[in-house]
Parts: sequence; C-alpha cells; structure tokens
Amino acid sequence: MKYSSADQPSRADSRRPSLLLRQHKVGDQVVGYVEQRPPAKDEKRRRATEPLMDGKSDSASTGPGEARRPLVLALDVGTSSVRALVYDAVGRAVEGAESRTAYEMKTTPDGGVEADADKLLDLTCRTVDTLIQAAGGMVRDICAVGSCTFWHSLVGVDVEGRAATPVFNWNDTRSRCDAAGLAERLGADWIHAQTGALPHSSYFPAKLLWLVRTRPNLYRRVVRWMSFGEYLHLRIFGRTLCSVSMASGTGLLNPNTCSWNEEMLKESGISADHLSPLAADHEFLTGVTAEYAGRWPALARLPWLPALGDGACSNIGSGCVERDRVALMVGTSGAMRICWQADKVETPRGLWCYRADRRYALVGGALSNAGDVYAWWRNALQLEEDGMEPALASLEPDGHGLTVLPFFSGERSTGWADNARAAVTGMSLDTRPIDIVRAAMEAVAYRFAAIYEQMSAVLGRSARIVASGGGILHSPVWTQMMADVIGAPVLASAVAEASSRGAALLALESLGFLTDFRAVPAPAAAVYDPDPPKTEIYGRGRRRQEALYNLLISPRSGC
Repeated sequence: MKYSSADQPSRADSRRPSLLLRQHKVGDQVVGYVEQRPPAKDEKRRRATEPLMDGKSDSASTGPGEARRPLVLALDVGTSSVRALVYDAVGRAVEGAESRTAYEMKTTPDGGVEADADKLLDLTCRTVDTLIQAAGGMVRDICAVGSCTFWHSLVGVDVEGRAATPVFNWNDTRSRCDAAGLAERLGADWIHAQTGALPHSSYFPAKLLWLVRTRPNLYRRVVRWMSFGEYLHLRIFGRTLCSVSMASGTGLLNPNTCSWNEEMLKESGISADHLSPLAADHEFLTGVTAEYAGRWPALARLPWLPALGDGACSNIGSGCVERDRVALMVGTSGAMRICWQADKVETPRGLWCYRADRRYALVGGALSNAGDVYAWWRNALQLEEDGMEPALASLEPDGHGLTVLPFFSGERSTGWADNARAAVTGMSLDTRPIDIVRAAMEAVAYRFAAIYEQMSAVLGRSARIVASGGGILHSPVWTQMMADVIGAPVLASAVAEASSRGAALLALESLGFLTDFRAVPAPAAAVYDPDPPKTEIYGRGRRRQEALYNLLISPRSGC
C-alpha cells in the first residue's frame, strides 16, 4: 500500500481549537492524521490559564458537572462483554455515562471458541446506542472515539466487505497442530525472535494454515484478514486501518521494526495485501457511512482512532508505563506486562513482545484462563457468590491438599502448550467445594508467579505490581494471595476500567489535548504486602503444580 500525496485539509470544530485535521488516501481509503497549528491570540490566552495537560486528579471518576472538557468516548470490546464509557480530559470516568453488554462466545468440544462477527457488531453498536442515551447533552462535548478490542482475534472478510468467517478467538486451539508444524519448519526460537510471538494457536499463522487445511472453500472466499476491531470500523466507515498495537498481536509483525515479517506472511500463505493497511501513529478514521451518521449524528464527524490491543491500553490506563511498574490483570483471562518506551527489545524466553504504538513496547505473559477459572468452579459446584470471600479467607494457604492445573483453554505463558487441559488431583472424601475453589485460585496465582520470574530480565529496579481487572479487584482475598505467592507488594488499582481509560488517554494525546499521557496519574486503592511465611508455604504448592504439569503435559502431543 502506498500513500498518495493528495492531502485535503479540514479544520476541527471549536472543541478542537489547536488541531489541523488532514485527510489523505491510502490506496482507495480516506484516512486522517493530526497536526498542531499555531493558536490564535485568544486561544493562547485561554490555554495559558487553562492548560488541560496540567490537570491532576487522584480520583478515578467524576460527576458530569465537574468533568473537564473535552470528553472522549472509549469503546472496549472484550471476550465476555462490550463496554462504552465517557472520560474527561484528565482521564476520569464520567459517572452515569457508561454502558455494558455481556455476551458469550460459542465453544466446541474440539477446542473451538468463536463468535458470529455480525452479531458481535450489532451488540457493540447497541452498546454505543445505550451510552449515547445515557450521556445525554454531554455527547456535544465528545471530541473523539477511542477503542480497544481483544488481541489476536481473526475474521475473514469477503469482496463485499462482509464477514465470511466467524470471529475466531485467541483461545481457539483447533490450530494447535498447525502451530506445531510451524515450529518444526521454521524453529520456535526464530519465530519468537522475528515476531515477539511463539508458534501457537492464538496467532494468525496457525489459524490461517488450519483454515486452508480444514475449510478450503471458506478460506477461498476471503479477500482480507483482520481483527474484530478492524471489522467494526470497516462496517462503520466502509474502510479500515490496523494499528501497530493490534498488528503486533497477530504473530506476523516484527515488533522492533513495526513492519510485517515477509517470511511469516509467506509461510502463512498470504501477503500484506490480504491485511488491513498499517496506520501511522496519530492516524484516525473519519466520515462514517450514511447509515451510522443517521444513527449517531453526534459522532458522525469525529475522529475515530484505529482499534488498539486491550492489553496495551490496560497498562496505560493503570499507569504502568515504565519498567518499574508491572501490570497484573485478571479478567476472563489474565496477563502480566510491562510497558516502556523502547525502539528495540530482546524478548525473554517464554514471554511475548507486542506494541502499544511505535514508541512503547510491551513485554509480558498471558494466561488463557484466570478469572474464568474462579467463575467456572463456582458455577460447576453451585456455590452462591454471597459469602464466598469470608469463606475463602477462612482457609489456610495450600491447606487443602489439592493440586490444580487451570488450563481450560490450553496454556500460553510460560510453556505455550496449547494442548494442555485442566486437572485436579488430591481430592478425598473430606474435600469440600470451597477447598476446590481456593485451590483453583492459588493455581492461577502460581502461573502469574512463573511469568513474574521470567520477566526479571527486563524489569526495572524496585518494580511494583499494579493489579487491575474485575476478576481480582473484587476479591481482596485473591489480591492478597497474589502478593503472598509472588512475594512482592501488589497495589490494587482504583481504576475500574483500565483498558477503556487507556484508549481514552491515547486519543486525547493523539489529538493534542494531552502532551503526554504519563502526566495523568492513575489512582491506587490499597497496597497488599506479602507475608513471607505464606510465600514459603505457597512455594511448596507451586512445586507440586510443576510436577503435575511435567507429568501430564507434553507440548504438541496429539499432533
């Protein structure tokens, strides 16, 4: 794809007084980027007395009347819900301006996890409808739309711009044998060095090869492969862009050059023409189709930033943008990441390297199952949520005699055994349901501890862990358990929705309303210090888990 030189400048409205918005073509697509223009005399005076970037707040939310203008609509499409929120100019969620819609993906006995692309599109748009209604008159103060979606999703689009395939989720493991074949042909270490990713069913290469092998007729209908976030914008704008952040989670991008890896493209059977154009930093889409202009007139002329990876936005939203700040996130899945400014990164063994943008690298590990481990066991054992916390708190660390492997959807970090499955050993007639839930939560904490140890090569001195995500922030017992298992203090973030907040901050920075998103603090609610004797007890549990892992899990078995 080549950029044309046909720039067509258009000025922002009065809510964006310092911006010059330029449009140009990428192939046949109209896209835009932001330039600063010198402010007029009255603007110089106003900005000198009301500098937006200097606003500091130790609060994660604010009322509509106190919200600092301009506002940003942030859209966060996760694997179990879609959320839309409004943030003010200093990253505070505006109370009452929020919408959330839960959904479930389809699972299959052979390891499939997928969603109907157009049903998810409709659900996402209905979530925006509800948000606009809840925001009321505040929508007039919205200056941009930022979005983040779950990394590693894959959807194939036909020549009409419609989804030809379902959205294949990152925890769909049906391509695990194809991932094994990639490792044999190219070498796992070479793939890791070139893409920051491992040969694994989470990523595009294995899924594309699986589709060629098992669904060739469906594969041939596809003219472009993309993430769900790109498909969302394709339908809203009739055109789309792929952010470097989203591209870095495909297993096809070199995170050090921020360009597609030609060897991986060739091995996957595609070229760059089969993917969305890579967006430049601060590039955006504008000019929604007539259908959506009628549906959302207040958003029709606003800049929409290309979808970013939700994990990168979570780090930014929780304030973890230096090497001494480790983001620990427990949602449906789990992740532990550091994010810092770096042109080139050597990725530690067993971990991955993605991008927030061309400036910020992201290194860490991910768990395919985290918060959903707790939810699965509580539902399977028919335990009521009320009373769970005190019941869990009453149990001694590793006092149940159980050993758990929490791999319902295979393993990612640190062993990357996508054939792994969950297991429990050590049950007796005395084992109670609450013991199993406690053991499962400890098992997830053990996997985080393994990631933390692998990250030691890239961590800054005196690194601090910041916890975010509903899976952990709603459970002080689990947060304390993480601190005890890892053996390091854990700060519980006061930011309820770190990913959407990160998307909002990046939008504000891209449009010039923030000089640097790091200037906006992320409040913390509490600090959980480790208890050394408990750390020692949990160490014994970790060793049992590793022994069970080595006994039951053989990488790539069955392929």
